[in-house]
Amino acid sequence: MTKSYSGRVLKAALWSVPLLFLALFFIYPLGSILALSLAPDGTLNLSGFNTVITTPYYLKIFAFTVFQAGLSTVLTLTFALPCAYVFARYAFHGKSLLLALSILPFVLPTVVVAAAFSALVGGNGILNEALMSLFNLSEPPLQLERTLTLVLIAHIFYNYPIALRIIAAYWSNQNPHLDEAAKTLGVHGYRLWWRIYLPRLRPAILAAAALVFVFTFTSFGIVLILGGPQYATLEVEIYRQAVGVFNLQVAAALSLLQIGFMLIVMLVYTRLQRRMYTVRDGLQAARTVARPPRTMREKLFIAANLSFMIFLLFAPLAALLIRSLTVGSDSLSLRNYGLLATNPRGSVLFAPPLEAIGNSLVIALAAMVCAAFIGVIAVFMIARRRSRFAVWLDPLLMLPLATSAVTLGFGYIIALDEPPLNLRSSLLLLPLAHALVAIPFVVRSVLPAKEAISLSVYEAAQSLGASPATTLRRIDFPLISRALIVGATFAFTVSIGEFGATAFLARPESPTIPIVIYRLLGQPGIANYGQALAMSSILLLVCAVSFLLIERFRTLTTGDF
Repeated sequence: MTKSYSGRVLKAALWSVPLLFLALFFIYPLGSILALSLAPDGTLNLSGFNTVITTPYYLKIFAFTVFQAGLSTVLTLTFALPCAYVFARYAFHGKSLLLALSILPFVLPTVVVAAAFSALVGGNGILNEALMSLFNLSEPPLQLERTLTLVLIAHIFYNYPIALRIIAAYWSNQNPHLDEAAKTLGVHGYRLWWRIYLPRLRPAILAAAALVFVFTFTSFGIVLILGGPQYATLEVEIYRQAVGVFNLQVAAALSLLQIGFMLIVMLVYTRLQRRMYTVRDGLQAARTVARPPRTMREKLFIAANLSFMIFLLFAPLAALLIRSLTVGSDSLSLRNYGLLATNPRGSVLFAPPLEAIGNSLVIALAAMVCAAFIGVIAVFMIARRRSRFAVWLDPLLMLPLATSAVTLGFGYIIALDEPPLNLRSSLLLLPLAHALVAIPFVVRSVLPAKEAISLSVYEAAQSLGASPATTLRRIDFPLISRALIVGATFAFTVSIGEFGATAFLARPESPTIPIVIYRLLGQPGIANYGQALAMSSILLLVCAVSFLLIERFRTLTTGDF
């Protein structure tokens, strides 16, 4: 009886870990922001909100945030729709590989995206240098730095893969006979799109639009680096108010405004997503829908869309790698990579940039272990279904993805800077913050694999006298191991490139790779710029290797992101 009681206590303790972690490192920090906004002195005080809603400057920032997010969403969907049609309706060589590689830009850290576009279309970028040389120009013809245009292009680059995959996946299961019937009735061209394609794709288009809007509304690194102060969004202004001028009450009010707005958008998105997966009339298998192109017009249409996609998604990355080897040198050279081990006098860094790689690796490994441990416990809780918390735990663990990293970082500064959780100066703070954001990816990866295990397997193990520990060791873990590797690798990738919360929490003397890249990009001099490109290239390669590992271990029962 004692052994049975101890087992129940141990199981209850393990079951409480995800809930306790979420309460301490998500709900508590957000609650602290709420308290600071509404009662900074312990009594109700709405002066912070009054300042925000009555000051034209803050209202203008909110309006611009909505405007740029809406415009980025419209442009992303406009460019993604034709290519989604290509992937949904046609079969061609390299289709699966190209679709798999298309997600790479989305998993890249925002500072790498900013550095990549600087290398491609910046004043010293490859395109400007080529145009100056070709037309004998004295000045760069593409003046895109610190413009809204460059921010929008970077947002399209970053979110194009998400819109493409959501719409193409839905479209590939739609019955093509309805399209052919419409064509026989004389519906062609824009009328075919307006009357047939778009109405049928409305659930997928709206779901993709809501998700892209969330990502662009909370965009931080891209706007901060490529846009500059004149294009500040709510995310950038929260960072400036909290870190720059230390106006915590206004920063808290802005954070609360952003959380409320994002909550509404996420509610809309979840509803649209449910609708997308419940509308199944006339669905067909993707392989029966896609066919090889038959006419020259179809082949040219496919070639044009794939060429645009390849240039949009991979030209900035190629430019980043090339410029990291050529900046400050007349030929290909590893000079900029060698400079990463130095810390010249007068540098704004407190450590050689190369040390940031070690810092990031240690933090990412710790965050990966933490996220994998808590995520697996959560998966077993959710999969049990008998637990009263199972129904609520899954959506609760997804909430950090709907909350901006800057807001979370700000909440940590407020909540974790005093007892009982005085972790502000602790080395554990960054791994814990990164793990919070990474846990949803572990859960989404492992949960389908766990639920795919047949109940008869457990019944057979029980009939053979296998204990719960033996069942866990001999059945569960072998069958979910590949999915766990996928989730853990994704957690590692998310952590090593995290920038928003890290900008608040990283110690000056112990920076991470994204923080060093941001600092170097903000400093004058060709050496600093070359080191920023070299660091960005290293981070790009780490993310690419992680992505390939994810694809290598992904199975049919591994969840998608």
